[in-house]
Amino acid sequence: MRSDLFYHAVSLIALLLLWQGAAVLFDTNLLPTPLTVARVLIAEIESGQLPYNLGVTLARLAVSFMLAMLLGTAIGIALGRHSRLDRFFDGWLIIFLNIPALVTIILCYVWFGLVEAAAILAVVFNKVPNVVVTLREGTRALDRNLLDMAQSYRFGQWKTLRHVIWPQLFPFIMAAARTGLALIWKIILVVELLGRSNGMGYQLHLFFQMFDVAGILAYTVAFIIVIQLIESALLKPLDRRARRWRR
Repeated sequence: MRSDLFYHAVSLIALLLLWQGAAVLFDTNLLPTPLTVARVLIAEIESGQLPYNLGVTLARLAVSFMLAMLLGTAIGIALGRHSRLDRFFDGWLIIFLNIPALVTIILCYVWFGLVEAAAILAVVFNKVPNVVVTLREGTRALDRNLLDMAQSYRFGQWKTLRHVIWPQLFPFIMAAARTGLALIWKIILVVELLGRSNGMGYQLHLFFQMFDVAGILAYTVAFIIVIQLIESALLKPLDRRARRWRR
């Protein structure tokens, strides 16, 4: 554990030194130094703009993430359990997987208007197919011998779900959650840039219009830090727990 922290720290320091060297070498406002970005970051935090916009984006992320995971998990399990249903909807799934996120976002805004519900739906529509694929494969990989054993011992549906099915599906759910988090926050920024009047994406759009690279990098660093904290504090421990039963 300590060795991992050491390597992470050294890697981060090396990246900052490389960034600093490139900024000094090119000496342009288009590539500010890490110190300049840090100052902008602190100023945005003190003004309250960054916490507000970050909070709005995280709220959208939480709602979109939960809806996408619930819908995707339910559909994925259904397709994995019923082969005829899977064969019928497999073509649909391939189509939705290959529709560009930008197209889905634009269509949601055109169909439903520039409202919050359209923004959430755009993110959910982009994420659900990925969750479905992961959970479908997880359901297919369920150990039939364990299911037969549960039936022989008359576990019942709830006990079978809790002690036989859930432990086997949990790693697939965590895989979908971890990849989904990385995907959803990127989509949310585009959603906010195109059709919302607040959030990180909207603020990044304002910085872009002013060619304020320091502001863009400051907001990017802030969002990356928050996402990494969520990953380290919540998703990684859950992922380790999901794999513990295999030892």
